[in-house]
Amino acid sequence: MKVLVKNFINGILTIVPVILVVYVIYKAFMFLDGLLGNLLKNYLEDSYVPGIGLLLTLVLITLLGWLSTKFVTGKLYRMIDNLLERIPLVKTLYSVTKDTINSFLGDKKSFSTVVLISQPNSNMKSIGFLTSDSLGDFYKPLSDSVAVYIPQTFQVAGFTVLVPKSSLEIIDVKPEDAMKFVLSGGMGMTSK
Repeated sequence: MKVLVKNFINGILTIVPVILVVYVIYKAFMFLDGLLGNLLKNYLEDSYVPGIGLLLTLVLITLLGWLSTKFVTGKLYRMIDNLLERIPLVKTLYSVTKDTINSFLGDKKSFSTVVLISQPNSNMKSIGFLTSDSLGDFYKPLSDSVAVYIPQTFQVAGFTVLVPKSSLEIIDVKPEDAMKFVLSGGMGMTSK
């Protein structure tokens, strides 16, 4: 009976991660393919091939990225950007979305520096990511502090703490490894 239970658990450990990855990839493909694919289906009808919408979406995003760097279209993009930054409520959503995407894909990646923060009155430490090293513009008394994002275990959430620069220890760990370690509760630690 123990062998049967052990094999069942091994089967779950083997198949569940695979099923979840396949499901997420399938849902992402269907979403991205449907962005422009639903429009194409009306014109191509029976000759529509799944994936054409995704390919067209990628081409359109690349074209828009290229156009945003050119003089006339770049100027238009900056005008739209300035307009969205001035509309109440819209500016909050727009700037948070823009900053979040830039933190992962932009020139200055916010999650590239891994740090340790000591918990007050204990020997415990938290792993976090330095997101801003100059808070003086935000609030003058915080000019000697930094912002650190601390992800939470087993979920895609976290919190931001503002700590003095002196209580921060920058560690030489790849951001991907640190995130995997935190999100898995320490179980994602690779052995060498």
